[in-house]
Amino acid sequence: MTSPAARRERLAGMFLFGVAVVLLVSSPTWFASDRVAVGIAQIVIGLAVGAAGVWVGRRAQRAD
Repeated sequence: MTSPAARRERLAGMFLFGVAVVLLVSSPTWFASDRVAVGIAQIVIGLAVGAAGVWVGRRAQRAD
């Protein structure tokens, strides 16, 4: 059975990864409205949040 802390970390990782997916999928909207700087910034933030989500998820698996 998994510990409550590992379960919380896994859920936090999945949440962060989900936020990253939404940011990355919605970024073309900015390019279509000629706001390229905002689109690039959103992609960079999405990649950073996604990396953090993967890191937290892997950390939870090791604690399991």
